[in-house]
Amino acid sequence: MQHDKVLILDFGSQYTQLIARRVRELNIYCEIHPYNKIPAQINSYKAVVLSGSPQSVRGDDALHPDLSKIRTKKPLLAVCYGAQYLAHFSGGNVAPSNTREYGRANLSFIDNQDLFFKGVSKGSQVWMSHSDTIKTLPTNGVLLASTHDVENAAYKIEGESTYAIQFHPEVYHSTDGKQILENFLVSIAGLKQDWTPDSFVEETVANLKSQLTNDKVVLGLSGGVDSTVAAILLNKAIGKNLYCIFVNNGLLRKDEFNSVLKQYEGMGLNVKGVDASDRFLNALAGIDDPEKKRKAIGRVFIEVFDDEAQLIKDVKWLAQGTIYPDVIESVSATGGPSATIKSHHNVGGLPDFMKLKVVEPLKALFKDEVRRVGASMGIDAQLLGRHPFPGPGLAIRILGDITAEKVRILQEVDAIFINGLREWDLYDKVWQAGAMLLPVNSVGVMGDERTYEKCVALRAVESTDGMTADWVNLPYEFLQKTSNAIINKVKGVNRVVYDISSKPPATIEWE
Repeated sequence: MQHDKVLILDFGSQYTQLIARRVRELNIYCEIHPYNKIPAQINSYKAVVLSGSPQSVRGDDALHPDLSKIRTKKPLLAVCYGAQYLAHFSGGNVAPSNTREYGRANLSFIDNQDLFFKGVSKGSQVWMSHSDTIKTLPTNGVLLASTHDVENAAYKIEGESTYAIQFHPEVYHSTDGKQILENFLVSIAGLKQDWTPDSFVEETVANLKSQLTNDKVVLGLSGGVDSTVAAILLNKAIGKNLYCIFVNNGLLRKDEFNSVLKQYEGMGLNVKGVDASDRFLNALAGIDDPEKKRKAIGRVFIEVFDDEAQLIKDVKWLAQGTIYPDVIESVSATGGPSATIKSHHNVGGLPDFMKLKVVEPLKALFKDEVRRVGASMGIDAQLLGRHPFPGPGLAIRILGDITAEKVRILQEVDAIFINGLREWDLYDKVWQAGAMLLPVNSVGVMGDERTYEKCVALRAVESTDGMTADWVNLPYEFLQKTSNAIINKVKGVNRVVYDISSKPPATIEWE
């Protein structure tokens, strides 16, 4: 099947991937490429979007895309840096703002006679995030919208299908952002909205059959949504040639190894459980640096899979449930200028000694897209509703070095917290939850005795894709009962705190 495609040129904005997610919510396929690596097959794209950037168009290090094969030839939407770029280098003027323009704003003027703002009313809230501002429009620029502080908040170029906006329609704070994107992509650019979960399954299975033919594939299952959906896709494509391995790294939730193996019974998958707890804990001994912990876990995962793969005759591929946010936070998703936040154990390729090729059927999808794809294949809703759990497991929720005793403590704490969320009918209202074991002891009193024991932090966030997240306002009574249960039942803990930080500026995990 052929789909209309959108090309998103990445200038390093933290929001670039959110543009892609919003476009896909419209059932339109899109790809992200670096601003300086425009695909040679540019004619295969029906529209182009320029992202924002942390750079300034006025700086010596301004990022210069080659738009010669795009501008006037294809519908073009320029967002933030893109809008400033078109203005600055096409006869307009961009200057520093008197105050940094960041946060919510409202459209005080809007030309809703233009298709671009169809269905958008004056006063609509938008999200600003820039320190420069467009003082004068480029040649042939036509003003479309203003806010109280930003006169040139949106404009178009007369005689072109080129539109530009100073605000970010991709973030949820822009209340009509999705409508604006749909207006541009559907009403102006004329793209078809036919990229759906069913079409993704059909095309991915066909591609996997073509790519893998009769080769054998080994897949590391985690019990979570991503690896499960990847397994079902691969099973549809290659059936008995898929060998699933679920590794107990000793850092899973309490009793999760056996419960996950039981979960896969009856799903038609060939699953083998491997208990490598001691191997992982030994590799982590004495390591307290978060990145070194992640790297150590990634190395042992590879070693375990290599050992297991050698037991399967002629296996040629290692499959992984890597998804887009994993790639984004490890390296630039596109080779562009985006910054690395943290590495992920299943991103970055394989060492030379491992003679397996990698296949990642979900690496272009966000978490919510993975769930929709899973639902379209009939995967149980309870499994698809499971909270995300980090690949390195509890290792990155134990701040500092890892010991078997610390793992025991955190498993007990985590079980009380997660089971409590289920009992209070809060689990499905939370996107991700867990507990962190802090590297500090605090004074407490139990009975008539002084204690000096561990502090744990509970974390619960709401999100849609993991790129941004807000802390959940859990009921005080629930937190009170959970705290009492943890302190009374988990030996070694005498203090419980609740994390009320959002992402950004914090991350969801503490390490």
